[in-house]
Amino acid sequence: MIMSSLAALNKVLLKIASGLTVAAMAVMAVIIPYEVVGRYVLGAMPSWSSEAAIYALVWATMAGSAVGLQKGYQVSLSVMTEKLPPGLSSFVTGLMYLMMMTFCGVMIYFGLLQTIANLNQFSPAMGIPMAFPYLAIPVGFLIMLSITLERCGNFLQAARRKA
Repeated sequence: MIMSSLAALNKVLLKIASGLTVAAMAVMAVIIPYEVVGRYVLGAMPSWSSEAAIYALVWATMAGSAVGLQKGYQVSLSVMTEKLPPGLSSFVTGLMYLMMMTFCGVMIYFGLLQTIANLNQFSPAMGIPMAFPYLAIPVGFLIMLSITLERCGNFLQAARRKA
């Protein structure tokens, strides 16, 4: 029950993260050439364009990292764990999940602190709260934590079935 609910939640979160990634990449694909043409052809460019491209890059990175984690694009020790005896391999895999969840939790905590600390600071060119770009950190790591929780739960269920 819990695992199926978590899987359903992750499916929704990953659709949102995928959409955010595509939207942020589209923003960058439009703004960066516009900046180049503005700078070298027209001799001027708006002050907001580089800020918008940077903030889009931040969101694309964090949302894209969550999508990449789901697709298995993260660094892994599978070469090592495949060569270990089954019991030790399960222990190391469980330890890797625990470390990943701890890291995500720490990043969510400090990302939220940074977001809150920047609520009253505004970007110089666009005038938006600096909390907006910083919010990408806890949002991205929250999705990664949720994915890792699901994978860890599936791993534990499979380990129980084997035992």
